[in-house]
Amino acid sequence: MVDREVTEPGFWNDQRKAQKVQRRRKKIEGSLELVRRVNSQEGDVSVLQEWLLGGEPVDADLKTAAQAWQKSIEEADLAHTLGGEHDAANLILSINAGAGGTESQDWAEMLFRMYMRCCERRGYKVDVTDFQKGEEAGIKSVTMFVSGEYAFGTLWVESGVHRLVRISPFDSAARRHTSFAAVFAWPELDDSIEIEILDKDLRIDTYRSSGAGGQHINVTDSAVRITHLPTNIVVACQNERSQIRNREVAMKVLKSRLFDLEMKKQREKLDIVEAAKMQIAFGSQIRSYVLHPYRMVKDHRTKCETGDVDRVLDGDLDIFIKAALVAKARGELSKGVSASEE
Repeated sequence: MVDREVTEPGFWNDQRKAQKVQRRRKKIEGSLELVRRVNSQEGDVSVLQEWLLGGEPVDADLKTAAQAWQKSIEEADLAHTLGGEHDAANLILSINAGAGGTESQDWAEMLFRMYMRCCERRGYKVDVTDFQKGEEAGIKSVTMFVSGEYAFGTLWVESGVHRLVRISPFDSAARRHTSFAAVFAWPELDDSIEIEILDKDLRIDTYRSSGAGGQHINVTDSAVRITHLPTNIVVACQNERSQIRNREVAMKVLKSRLFDLEMKKQREKLDIVEAAKMQIAFGSQIRSYVLHPYRMVKDHRTKCETGDVDRVLDGDLDIFIKAALVAKARGELSKGVSASEE
C-alpha cells in the first residue's frame, strides 16, 4: 500500500502528504526488520541448543545468542506499546518549578539536566526554546523540542509532578527540604492537523532574550511571548536569532497545547496525549527522589524503584520508562499518588 502510494504520479508534488507516507513507510520497515531479527535469532538459539545436546562446546555461544534474542524480544514488546497515533512524533517537553522559591527552582534545573542527559543517551536532538532563570539559582521554567524516533511515545510518561527530598545546600542550618517541579509533555503536531487560531485571540509581546543560549542570545527584542486570550495559555520562545522564527516556534507550541486541550474537551480516547496537570504540591507526585535520610528513587504509579539515585539523575530512566509503558499497555497506569501511598 505504501509502496504504491510512493510510485503514484505526482506523489512528491504534495510534500506534506509525501513526508507523512515516508514516515509510515519507515515505521513499517522498522517493524519488519525487528520481526526478521527475532526470527533469525530464535533460529540461531535452536541450532546452538541442538549442537550443545550433541556434545559440541558451544555453551558461551548459546548464552550470547540467547541474551541477544531476549533483548530483541524486549525491544519488540516495547515497540508494541508504542503504537499510538502520536507515539512516533517529536516531543515538546516543559519543566516548571513548584512553590518553594530557590529550592524548587534548583530542583527544576536538576530535572532539566536529567532530561538533557536522557535525550543524549537515546540519541535525541534537543532545542531549548524558552529558558527562564531563577532569581538566585536554578530555573523557573524551560521548554524544549525533542526530536528523535518515538520521542513522544517514550517520554510522555514523564508528565507529572516530581518530588525531591534532600538536605538543602541553601539552608545554613542544613535542614531537610522537600521540593516539587512539574513536567509536561505534548506531541509535536504535523501540519495535517488543523487547529484554528484567530489573530484577534492572540496577544503577542516581544522582549530581549535573557536566558541560556550563549552566542544565540542577542541584544535585540527578538524573543516572543504569545498569549492565547480565550484559554489564557502562554507560550514563549527566545532561542532563535530572528523574531519571525521565534514566533513560528511559539505558534507550534501553542498549536500542540490547544490540540491537547481540545482532545480533553471532546473526551476522546487519547490517554497518551493527556499531561498530568496536577497541583505542584505534596500528595500529587508521580515520582520521588530521596537523597536523605536514605537514597532511593520511586515511581508511585508503577512502584518501580532503585537505590542508584546518581545514575537516574544522570539521565538513565530506562527502568521507569519501561515500567510505565508496560503498565499503560495493561491499563494500570495512574496519574498520581496520594501522600498516604508513599
